[in-house]
Amino acid sequence: MRASTANTEAQGADGQLNAPTVGLDLYWLPLGAGGHSVRWNGRVYEAVCALLERRAASELYHSALRVTLARYSWMIEMTPVWMMDAREHGVVAEGAVGTRWAGRSRLFRYEVHCWRGGSIADIAEAVASPTRLSSDEATCRRLLSMLAYVPTPVWGRDELETGEMWNSNSVTSWALAASGLDASGVTPPDGGRAPGWNAGVVAGRRRHEPWPGATASSS
Repeated sequence: MRASTANTEAQGADGQLNAPTVGLDLYWLPLGAGGHSVRWNGRVYEAVCALLERRAASELYHSALRVTLARYSWMIEMTPVWMMDAREHGVVAEGAVGTRWAGRSRLFRYEVHCWRGGSIADIAEAVASPTRLSSDEATCRRLLSMLAYVPTPVWGRDELETGEMWNSNSVTSWALAASGLDASGVTPPDGGRAPGWNAGVVAGRRRHEPWPGATASSS
């Protein structure tokens, strides 16, 4: 898949763009951007992984998508439930973090957003972004519709038996693969890693069936 860094149009508070456009854009944010605790934990995690795998440590990235159709855009991202203050932010699914029993608490739950007119926290820190993945309207609409079936396994576990844990990158790559794009050909910025990406690629290529907890996305 050919990907290029895209120039994006200015967007108003209601998600309406100043100029009509169609596109699917990918954003790479350094893990923990804007949050020292998450960034520190991520570095510890990567240091341990690098030691066990006998390689140099890499910068870790969190991914998010923006779909633009006509004069509106949707932000697609996984975040902790407690992170969002807005009452309406396009939640299409929720899942547990760590273990299913821990997911009974809001502190250990994540949500998947498909938020029209929404925003991505700390987007100013995104690296080599946005990257345009598609300008095809049918592909963009198909991706939005597929989010009604996004899997919601436990974050940090491999319940789908893909060989890798499920996390925010898994949701992004799943959406791309499920909509027919070659997500395996998408890579993070030079020198970086996106843990969980392959889990979404593998799951997205499987037969598309609703996962318990998934709800229909609003358009």
